[in-house]
Amino acid sequence: MAEHGTQTSSAMDYDEAHRTYAGFVKGAVVLTIMSCYVLVALCAFAFIDKGNVLTGFAGLIIGTIALIVDLRVGNNWYLAVGWLVLFGLITAVMIG
Repeated sequence: MAEHGTQTSSAMDYDEAHRTYAGFVKGAVVLTIMSCYVLVALCAFAFIDKGNVLTGFAGLIIGTIALIVDLRVGNNWYLAVGWLVLFGLITAVMIG
């Protein structure tokens, strides 16, 4: 019979697994915030009477730039979430 070694080596690279998990979480946060931008832009397109296209696309473009800046800076999402709240408030005021 073949000789099977009894060594129990842990071939798992924990640092690489942690980097993969951190990248997955970062991607999930970016997709969630971008989905919220799209939701607010769709509300702007549908319910604002004048300037709906300008408001919607401007919010999406500025939001995408804010996401890219926050992604490059680090793990805080202050700029992207702050602009999302401001974009939502501007849209709500223009609807009402």
